[in-house]
This record gives sequence, structure tokens and C-alpha cells, in this order.
Amino acid sequence: MTTISDFSPNGDTMAENRKVEDVFDDTYKEKEGPKPPRQIVWRNVVLMALLHTGALYGLTITPSASILTLLWTVVCFLISALGVTAGAHRLWSHRSYKASLPLRIFLAFGNSMAFQNDIFEWARDHRVHHKFSETDADPHNALRGFFFSHIGWLLVRKHPDVIEKGRKLDVSDLKADPVVMFQKKHYKMSVLLVCFGVPMFVPWYLWGESLWVGYFVPGLLRYCAVLNATWLVNSAAHMWGMRPYDLTINPRENRFVALSAIGEGFHNYHHTFPYDYSTSEFGHKLNFTTFFIDGMHSLGLARECKQASKEVVMARIQRTGKGSHKSG
Repeated sequence: MTTISDFSPNGDTMAENRKVEDVFDDTYKEKEGPKPPRQIVWRNVVLMALLHTGALYGLTITPSASILTLLWTVVCFLISALGVTAGAHRLWSHRSYKASLPLRIFLAFGNSMAFQNDIFEWARDHRVHHKFSETDADPHNALRGFFFSHIGWLLVRKHPDVIEKGRKLDVSDLKADPVVMFQKKHYKMSVLLVCFGVPMFVPWYLWGESLWVGYFVPGLLRYCAVLNATWLVNSAAHMWGMRPYDLTINPRENRFVALSAIGEGFHNYHHTFPYDYSTSEFGHKLNFTTFFIDGMHSLGLARECKQASKEVVMARIQRTGKGSHKSG
């Protein structure tokens, strides 16, 4: 593990002060005057309505699924969730650790199974979210309400500032990764095969489950569950919970989100120390993603996992958080 422990005079780490694309930019000012009108993307509205209707139907037929199919649904949930949390988020958005080629291929596979935009777009938008959090340039600005930050931001055109700031980000590292660019080039086909085809056909081929159940349970229901677990990080974890590390920012520590999003709910910590591969100071506690990355590290597939030192965390708690908070 790589522990970040160098201090600057104001108590931050050198890593926090570096001009990187996931550090909050307090020089950005929202434009004065009326906000641009919301433009509803009706295609997305219809698709999301159909998806959630299909997922609800999948929930009703879950009792008819075999035990093996239910276990397969959990496996698909974890693979697709890891494609987002360990992959698009911690690896490609924040560069909080380095991954070998086999691990990057597996995470890209999981990311396609999650179907939340390709890695390149996901990481770019997430860097914009961190750099301009809770402003007009934030793709899912939580100050616009729970519905907008949860799903509404996908149902309307992006604010012009989101597009402008996204174009100005340095994404050369993403462009230099052949796995990222291969997935980007073949994204639609990979989603068709991996998000819907694999979850549906594996139980049909291996243990005789019906294609109908395979499509609606490990397919649509699992896909919808992963989507909403991820969206809760943008919505609930920006609204409800404690802020022990930095009281000046909106993101919170939310245990329910940590559980549902396999470790991504320690959000006040994450926005305070975005370079930390664990997104938490509590190790594997409610954090399956950290458990997974540590496992990959022990196998030699992950390396240079960055982590905030105990001294850095305590200094930040005293300076901007609840000084009485007991660090883990």
C-alpha cells in the first residue's frame, strides 16, 4: 500500500493540493442570471420507465426462479457493481491504485455488464462531479433535489457548464489505456452481450432455467438494482448522514448506501480524500470493493494502492470536520 503522509503548511496532504482532475475547484463561479431551461430527453424517460416496470415484474417472478438462478443473480450484481466501484470509479476516475491487464479486462467486462455509460464517459463525468461538486457544472448536482441527483439528471440535457468543463478536463490517461478505448469503441455490442445476453443465457444453458426468467431476474432486475445502488451515492449520500471529515461540503457518511453500493457510502471521507483507494478509513467494514481490491493486491493483480495516513485524516478532522470524531 502507498500511504500519503506528506503535510503542507495548512494541514492538507500534498496529494490534495496537486492540480489533479478530481480535486474540487473553488475558483469556479456559476453564471449570473436565469438558469437555462430544462430540456427533457423523452427517449430516456420512456426507457427508464420500461426498465423499472420490467424490474418490478422481475421481482414478482423471483419466487419461480431456481436457487442457482438466484445465486447467479447475486454474482452478476457483484460483477457489475465491481465494474463501477473498483473499475470506473476507484481505478479509472481517481487512479487510486494500478491494475494489471487481466484485472482491467475483468473490470471492463463488469462495467459493460453494469451499463452505466462506457468507462471513458463515466470517469470523465465523475471527475467533473468532484471538481465542481454541488454547482451547475456538477452532472448530478444534489442541490437540485433528490430526484434530480438520483435519476433526473439522466432524463434531461446536461447543463452547458457540465459539457464545457468536461471538455477541458485532462483525460489523456483514459485515452492511453487500450482497455478503456476498446470498450468505448465496442460499447453497444458489449452491453448487448454482457449486460443482457450473459445473465440470461448462462442459467438457461447450464441448469435449464427459462430464458424468460433469465431475462427478467438476473437480467433486468439485477441491472436496475445496480443502477439504483449507484445512484444512491449521488443522491442519498449527498443528503443524509454525518460529515466527520469536512463540514464545509455536502457529501455524507451513509451506511445504507455503503451496504447497497458495496462500499461507496463513506462519501464525506471520499470527497475529502478522493485519492484513497478504500474510500473509507474502516478497511473492509461495509466495503466489499476494498475487500476485492485487497484480494487482487495479494494476488499481484493490483498495486500501488494509495491511502491517506492516520495523521493526515486526524489533521483534517481537527481542521474542517468534527474535532470530536474518533478516527478509525
